[in-house]
Amino acid sequence: MEDEQSFSDICGGRLALQRRFYSPSCLEFCLSCPRITLRSLTAVTCTVWLAAYGLFTLCENTMILSAAIFITLLGLLGYLHFVKIDHETLLIIDSLGIQMTSSYASGKESTTFIEMGQVNDVVINEAIYMQKVIYYLCILLKDPVEPHGISQVVPLFQVSIEYLFLLQRNPLPFPSSLHIHGFLCSVGM
Repeated sequence: MEDEQSFSDICGGRLALQRRFYSPSCLEFCLSCPRITLRSLTAVTCTVWLAAYGLFTLCENTMILSAAIFITLLGLLGYLHFVKIDHETLLIIDSLGIQMTSSYASGKESTTFIEMGQVNDVVINEAIYMQKVIYYLCILLKDPVEPHGISQVVPLFQVSIEYLFLLQRNPLPFPSSLHIHGFLCSVGM
């Protein structure tokens, strides 16, 4: 069974959240972001090249134009390969663990697996972004040295959804099967 909903990210961009239920103990969340548009690509390229042409008219050095082209190409490749995420997937298997996969615009994929025994809790964390408070899901990992301590906080999605809005529309974004292992999604309201 599949369920899809639309949300906005912290900058107002549209995101699509798909939930796929494979079995009562296995489900997948897929968060898809809009692809890079030709309009934004053209705007950035024109801005860099017009600034370079302005410097060229002042200095009359052709090296500036060559550097602008080189910087634009390297910047675009770096942005597509390291920053721009097309979709993120969160696969949850009750008895095994949680797998997080990020697919970048360049085709690169990054996968992280967290065993269920390492997970202490799933919480909604808050952060301040510009003049706004945003909420995002995090996994608290157990500290191997101290049994009741937390060793690391791992955000689930890099492309942040405003989770408070999500929770107001849907009481719980995670299935009730996660509560078997003591997971608790809570919001301090």
